[in-house]
Amino acid sequence: MTLRRAIVQELESYASAGVTEVRKGRRRAKSSQPSTPAKAAPATIATTTGRAAASPKTTAPPRPAPAATSSAPSASLFDAQAAWANEPLDRGQRVAALEVLQQQVAGCTRCRELADTRTQTVFGVGNPQPRLVFLGEAPGADEDRLGEPFVGRAGQLLTKIIEACTLRREDVYILNVLKCRPPGNRTPTDEEAAHCWPYLEQQLAILRPEFICCLGAVAVRRLLSVTTAVGRLRGQFFTYQGSQVLVTYHPSYLLRNPPAKKDVWEDMKLLMARMGIELGARDKG
Repeated sequence: MTLRRAIVQELESYASAGVTEVRKGRRRAKSSQPSTPAKAAPATIATTTGRAAASPKTTAPPRPAPAATSSAPSASLFDAQAAWANEPLDRGQRVAALEVLQQQVAGCTRCRELADTRTQTVFGVGNPQPRLVFLGEAPGADEDRLGEPFVGRAGQLLTKIIEACTLRREDVYILNVLKCRPPGNRTPTDEEAAHCWPYLEQQLAILRPEFICCLGAVAVRRLLSVTTAVGRLRGQFFTYQGSQVLVTYHPSYLLRNPPAKKDVWEDMKLLMARMGIELGARDKG
């Protein structure tokens, strides 16, 4: 077979296969038949979150209506500063707001040392609509164990003072600057008092007392923002958000210095006179 004949036969075979062009220098032929298209991927629909959702698009079920909420204010949304400018809460609202705030206090870990060493937080106790609030320093061992402020020796003395004023513990509200016991009953630090201040501020805004009796230097420093000694502040009234504030010694100080009981009784007579409560001529020393 001649070369020419061999080339003709090869070209005829290309023609029978549908090849119309043979490029110079290449052995691969280009076919005129269309290639089989690749299989298309399923369609997708973009969602508002930026993720792809498989087609077809489905309609999401309607969201249920939000549950009705209580009319009582939530302590988490409670603006203590604004509260003093508004009408006082009624008794039920105060109880509800205090309960929410107490739950927040129970989970507080702002002071790591106190949170790690406490048995429980000590929130406050008494009448949610008090004319008079007693503000102390911090829980002690008995308070930490029982979860109630002023139940140890100093607390028993405070109860006697309250009863001498012809009142009961249930008539007043008792609380401390700190809600946790400092280890070893040490004096609270300024940082710890600052951490607890938002809770105390909200408590007082909920209670809205007419009178506040500051027991000791820690309460005075936090509430009135002064460092003046208690002895120099006694016998006069100050103001906190419309509440009249009287300063006197802490009951624990009286246990160490019994002669100071007479000074405290003078302070209580002054306070009761301002409140319009008649004590009579008895001296409670």
